[in-house]
Amino acid sequence: MNLAGNRTVAVSSSILLFVTMLAVVGPWISPHEYLTTDFSRILLAPAATNMQFFGTDDLGRDLFVRTMLGIRVTLLIAVVASMVSLVIGVAYGAIAGYVGGRVDAVMMRFVDTLYALPFIFLVILLMVAFESNFFLIFVAIGAINWLDMARIVRGQTLSLREREFVEAARLIGVSTPRIILRHIAPNMLGIVVVYLTLTIPQAILVESFLSFLGLGIQEPQTSLGALVDAGVNQMEGASWMLLIPATLLALILMCFNFLGDGLRDVFDARRKS
Repeated sequence: MNLAGNRTVAVSSSILLFVTMLAVVGPWISPHEYLTTDFSRILLAPAATNMQFFGTDDLGRDLFVRTMLGIRVTLLIAVVASMVSLVIGVAYGAIAGYVGGRVDAVMMRFVDTLYALPFIFLVILLMVAFESNFFLIFVAIGAINWLDMARIVRGQTLSLREREFVEAARLIGVSTPRIILRHIAPNMLGIVVVYLTLTIPQAILVESFLSFLGLGIQEPQTSLGALVDAGVNQMEGASWMLLIPATLLALILMCFNFLGDGLRDVFDARRKS
C-alpha cells in the first residue's frame, strides 16, 4: 500500500491543504482588515453581501478574516511546538536507548518523574508569571509533548541497536553520535512521522485550551481557541461566532488524527511486506 492509494491519507491531507491555503490567501482577497471595527455592523449574521462570509463579531470586525488569521496562528504554534518536541524527544530517546545501562535507567526515571508532574498547571503558572507570548507558548507546549516522543524513540532504538548494520558500524569504529545520526535516526523515520502527525493535534488542543482560558494568544492577535472563547460569550445571540471556529477546529483535529492513522496503516503494511 502506498500513500497515494490510501483514501484516508489523501482526503485528510487534501482538506488540511485546502484549509491552510484558504487561511493564507483568504485575508488577502478580503476587503476587510482584521483590526478594523465598524460599530454599525456589530454581530451581523454570515452573508455573501460585502464579502462577510462569516459575519461580524461584537466589535463589528470581519469574522472571516479573523478566523483565517486564527487558523494561521494555531497551525504555526502547533507545528513549531511539535518540531521542538520532535528534536528534544528524538535526541533524548535515541541517546537513552543506544547507550543503555545506567544512563538509560537514569534518563528514563527523569522522564517518569516529569510524567508525574501536573504539567498543564505548570504551564498555566508559567504563562501567568511571564505573560503570554509566542515564544513562551512554543516552549510550554513543546515541554509537554517531548516525553511521549522520547519513550517511543527509546523503544525503537533498543531494537535497532542490535541490528547487524549497527553492529558492523560499531565494529569498524564509527562514533556513537554518527551511529545515531546515520544509522539509528533514519530507520525510525516512519514511526516518528506518524507520531508527529498525532502530536500536532495535541499541541493544537493545548494552545486552544490556554487561549480559551485567556492565557494564550492575546488581542489584537487571535487563534481558534481565542475565537471559541469569544464565541461562548455570544452563543445565544450570535451562535456563528462559536460554531464557525469550533467547527474548523474540530475539522483540523480530525484530519490530523485521520492522517496519522492512515500513515500508520501505510507504514505497517510496508513493514509486513
